[in-house]
Amino acid sequence: MLEQNKATKKDFTINEDIVKGKWKDVKGEMRKLWGKITDDELEQAKGDFTSISGIIQQRYGETKESVHDKLNTLFANFEDSVANTKTKVDKAVASAAETVKKKLS
Repeated sequence: MLEQNKATKKDFTINEDIVKGKWKDVKGEMRKLWGKITDDELEQAKGDFTSISGIIQQRYGETKESVHDKLNTLFANFEDSVANTKTKVDKAVASAAETVKKKLS
């Protein structure tokens, strides 16, 4: 039972690469949710979600589960944003390729 409540870095693995790529945006959103966290603390954590979670828990007295739920929601929003952008770029590239193909025909 204790193992179920134990969150690990693995919980955030899916989101980690995407979040690191948009670190400035993620930091801004975290500051909106948890304004007591300083930019220096977030920079020191450098996207290490376990460290970030610990800082939030200390500052706000939130449970680990609550913090992880909020972080997962935040990161999922960035994942969705990246996926939507990729879809738009893929469509634009396909459209441009079609236009070039027609002009060359």
